[in-house]
Amino acid sequence: MSKERQQRRAAREAEVAAAQAARVAAAQRQARRDARRERLTGWVPRPPARRTGLLAEKRRRQAGGTFAVLVAFNLLVYAFTQDFYITGFTLVASLLGAPIIHMMLFRRS
Repeated sequence: MSKERQQRRAAREAEVAAAQAARVAAAQRQARRDARRERLTGWVPRPPARRTGLLAEKRRRQAGGTFAVLVAFNLLVYAFTQDFYITGFTLVASLLGAPIIHMMLFRRS
């Protein structure tokens, strides 16, 4: 019985050692990959972290809504007018008036 237990323990320890060696090899590969990526892209500035939270999500949703309204309006003007001057004027006016449209759409009461 003792020899059997000793063999099972040796097999378990061999499996643990193999798993540990695999983890070490994977960690070394990841470290080399990270170092290579840092060498290649280290000079490129990192984008700022995206803000999270309820207020940031509300702000993104409101900005998306304003953008959707302005794009829909410009597409309607483009679809139903033949004059490119009117279409261009509408595009410029919607870009300049976007803050006002946003304020009108999402005004606090």
